[in-house]
Amino acid sequence: MDVVLFIVELLVVLGCIVMGTRSSGVGLGLWGGFGVAILVFVFRLPPGSPPIDALLIVISVVVASSIMQVAGGIDWMVSVAAKIISRFPKQITLIAPLVAFLFSVGAGTSNILYPLLPVIQDLSYRNGIRPSRPLSLSVVATGVALACSPVSAAMAAMVTLTEVPPYGYELVDILKVTIPAAIAGIVVSSFVVGRLGKDIAHDPDIQARIAAGTIPAPGSAAADAAKAEVTVTSGGRNAAIVFLLGVVAIVVFGLFRGLRPLDAEGVAVSMTPIIEIVMFVVGTLIILISRPKASEVPTATVFRAGMVSAVALFGLAWLTDTFLSHYTEEISTSIGGLVTAAPWIFALGVFLVCVLTTSQSTATRTIVPIGLAAGIPLGLLSGMWAGAFAGIYLLPTNGSQIAAANFDPTGSTKLGTKLVDHSFFIPTLVLAATTIVFGAVFGLLWG
Repeated sequence: MDVVLFIVELLVVLGCIVMGTRSSGVGLGLWGGFGVAILVFVFRLPPGSPPIDALLIVISVVVASSIMQVAGGIDWMVSVAAKIISRFPKQITLIAPLVAFLFSVGAGTSNILYPLLPVIQDLSYRNGIRPSRPLSLSVVATGVALACSPVSAAMAAMVTLTEVPPYGYELVDILKVTIPAAIAGIVVSSFVVGRLGKDIAHDPDIQARIAAGTIPAPGSAAADAAKAEVTVTSGGRNAAIVFLLGVVAIVVFGLFRGLRPLDAEGVAVSMTPIIEIVMFVVGTLIILISRPKASEVPTATVFRAGMVSAVALFGLAWLTDTFLSHYTEEISTSIGGLVTAAPWIFALGVFLVCVLTTSQSTATRTIVPIGLAAGIPLGLLSGMWAGAFAGIYLLPTNGSQIAAANFDPTGSTKLGTKLVDHSFFIPTLVLAATTIVFGAVFGLLWG
């Protein structure tokens, strides 16, 4: 291997990723494609394989979840989540993140958190709990949730990398590591986050706002946000139930290979087409049962966010595959030993790409192939991969972080001015570290 040429090409890849993060959104994908052009036409590398399977999963899931949203399914899920949180107001720093996590797992998107934010803020403040605590951990918990969802874009990217030979590591193998690791991480993190910041009674900024009449005292706080109930319809309820049953069906097919049809070679069909088929069936059933306006799907927030993620995944994954497929053997021999001796380097890589791109699917397609080439045990790899997803909230640039701060009139949830002084910084590091540790343990036990 020509070391100089390798370094130059690596700099091209990293440069395009950095430029893509500055553009964000669709720009990530475009810069990825631009990098492919440089590697192919300038350095004469053979084009890698675009992540077609992952893209098809993303598209099928996005279409089904968007149909559910248009039918009112997400509104129904939010109403259920709000009721669960309101039943345990004193434990809201634990319950709110767990509910946000579970519903993000079921929906395959963290967007479900937005309408829950004012509910979490209001209930925590009225019960004398500093709102930044449950708000910050709830936001970060939705990040690791996407490593536990059978229908997230990140999981689509992961499954298409690990279920193929010689790995044969399927959806259920990943979930049995990531789900318990994430839940354990959230529980432990809630004890740490529950002690961050001053209590309301001892916070001079909050007390000054109360004295000035800007906000009411906790005991008399009007539950305006909680009373602003989401409109729930039977069609929305039915759409959500159909979608969640589809998620359950995917897990069942993953657990019981005998339920899957056989391919031309008499082998059970892989989970990639199963997920796509189930999601198309789910979308069709929602149309038949709930009668949503399919013409509104392209304007749904889930659809727009999903399509942007698909474009970003397409470009950057193609770029990294073009580079990595050319140097697979070199990376395996030179970096493999280092990563095997210190697997935390892999977790750090996923974490940093999440920080830079705020995209878990991009981090998956960028770093996981390196971990696979290095020979990291798949259980261990899955556990660390899940925890590193919290990295998208290390910097205060994500929409849900901004929304959480805006929904908190007490000012306890801060975006900061120095990149590290915001309310999400410590919860991000704590949840990432605890989930990675638990992920490593469960991964080694069950992987």
